[in-house]
Amino acid sequence: MKLISEALQQGHVALDLEASNFPTAVRLTVKRMVDDGLLPDSLESAVVENLLEHEQVYPTAIGHAVAVPHAYLDGLDGQVIQLVRLVEPINLGAPDGVPTQFLFFLLGPTGAASRHIDSVANIARLFSDEEFRYEAGEAASADDLLVALQRSIGRTETGEMVRPAISESLAYTGKLAGGIVLDIKRRWPHYLDDFREGFHPKCLGSTMFLFFACLAPAVTFGGLMAVETNNQIGAVEMILASAICGIIYAVFSGTPLIILGGTGPLLIFTAVLYRLCLDYEIEFLPTYAWVGLWSAALLVLLAVTDASSLMRFFTRFTDEIFAALISLIFIYEAVDKLGRVFVDLDSGGNASENLAAALLSLVLALGTFYVAMSLSRFRRSSFLLPKVREFLADFGPAIAMIMMTMVAMVAVNVHSVPLDALKAPDEFGPTTDRSWSIDLLATPMWARFAALGPALLVTVLVYLDQNITARIVNSPDHHLHKGDSYHLDLGLVGVLMAICSLIGLPWLVAATVRSLNHVRSLATLETVVGPGNETRSQVIHVRENRVTGLMIHLLLGLSLFLLPLLSNIPMAVLYGLFLFMGVVSIGGNQFFERLSLWLKDPKLYPSMHYIRRVERKRIHLFTLLQLSCLVVLWIVKVSKISAIAIMFPVVIALMVPARLLSARFFTAEELAALDAEEEPEEEETHWA
Repeated sequence: MKLISEALQQGHVALDLEASNFPTAVRLTVKRMVDDGLLPDSLESAVVENLLEHEQVYPTAIGHAVAVPHAYLDGLDGQVIQLVRLVEPINLGAPDGVPTQFLFFLLGPTGAASRHIDSVANIARLFSDEEFRYEAGEAASADDLLVALQRSIGRTETGEMVRPAISESLAYTGKLAGGIVLDIKRRWPHYLDDFREGFHPKCLGSTMFLFFACLAPAVTFGGLMAVETNNQIGAVEMILASAICGIIYAVFSGTPLIILGGTGPLLIFTAVLYRLCLDYEIEFLPTYAWVGLWSAALLVLLAVTDASSLMRFFTRFTDEIFAALISLIFIYEAVDKLGRVFVDLDSGGNASENLAAALLSLVLALGTFYVAMSLSRFRRSSFLLPKVREFLADFGPAIAMIMMTMVAMVAVNVHSVPLDALKAPDEFGPTTDRSWSIDLLATPMWARFAALGPALLVTVLVYLDQNITARIVNSPDHHLHKGDSYHLDLGLVGVLMAICSLIGLPWLVAATVRSLNHVRSLATLETVVGPGNETRSQVIHVRENRVTGLMIHLLLGLSLFLLPLLSNIPMAVLYGLFLFMGVVSIGGNQFFERLSLWLKDPKLYPSMHYIRRVERKRIHLFTLLQLSCLVVLWIVKVSKISAIAIMFPVVIALMVPARLLSARFFTAEELAALDAEEEPEEEETHWA
């Protein structure tokens, strides 16, 4: 690294060079070297010609967004190293498919090539560090690059770049609250930095998007819960719970990127519990509170006994099925609500007005989805300046929501089209006429102890939902570097569950889709060009912070004082946002990627590691096993029989033994490829 460090110290850097192709980049860089006195004027054309000829014979893109053009000529007195960062990456056919944004020029006299071999290896190793690649992309000067280099060397020396097979936070300590103590020690050094990281334009875009993305499901799930519980828990309670729990979680949790919220599985469980209360003729809210208190105590007990360490037995197999289920719930809810608008065309009123409202709802939902999807992909466009593209991509969902709301206001006010808007009360208060505090003595003595039965099931559900979402958020694909925190977060969720139970608020847990969208909205992405010019994005850095989570839930709390204004947002726009969140969360789920192979020509399969290692029939069989598990989960979810529906948490837990039993039908080598925690090293070809 010595030569690289010296080059940066001497300022041999050209940042944000505007070049749309390799020859232009070479000519501009060599001219700059001449102007800076690094090369004699007489050798300018010879160096350019040598570099371009060498590129034709031996492409210099080595992967990880870097290429190493080199030339060795008589007349050059010493070695010259120049780092160039392009404004826009160019595709030089790198082995990993990542377009090249950094050019490391190595020049020297004839015979100096051998002295640069170590430099090429060091450059490859350096740029395989995603964190350095991100910092190099953000650097404003050679000094910033030098600091990034020193940090990368430090990570290499301390072994931070080597990911353990099992997260250290999932290790069993054998001590009471041992895991919680280690979580606090692991995260505490980053606490202040979590707030500093939040002061960035990307965080503002994330806050605006996630505010609406959290408000929409809070209102929708709250409305559904009001229907299922006869208005005893509704939208106001859901928004209030989201605000209180979200603020506390953002400040005190170990994984602030996780977003707490109402989820489909918890909604299903609450609805089943309400029906059981009706069957036994006991009051719902006091019984609900006792179930919640028992469950909260059990969750805290699990946290202090390191029960989250059992998550090391969970694999990508379970994560993919669970994430797929949550994504499908979002998509299903959006499509189902839009479908009902058309089903209810003859349910009173003017039929032509109802038809106009239904068609407008469809246009608004699809328009929100289309604009949000288009803008989120705009960062890969060739139009406008990079900063503008980044802004549009970050704020895309919020822009889509505002645009479609304005379209709806014009249709409603000018053309008098009746449209369902977000139903919000005129003033803050419980959905029904009740006190905020719950009378725990209003339920019979036997029911207080019988509540332990449902509490065991909801504990299993919350334990799995929280920890599986945490595993997905902490996936190696996201390159988070501040440490995991499973035990602390589970205990905190238990405490919050007790608070919500005492005041009749819905229970909240890590919301998979919202948490994934939070991570993606804070991510710096890198485009990978695959066979057939297919492109996909991969994360190289996530801005881990507490500010976005704190601001999102503060805004949710403030929205309770602006309830009449929220009634201007059409429900169709929220359904479009639901659809967007569900579809976006599908991306990166390998289960859906393998499922799509059923419809593709085998000759045109992408060159993925599991396709190279496992026979096609065996890949499809593994995918079929996951699909069968997903179908069973869905059947239990939609069951109208309380005794079946309430077993939903147990069915999720059974995914683990299902994965263990698969070892009887698949070899260890096949499972290592199909159920890999992350893509193996050879998937990311490099010279390190």
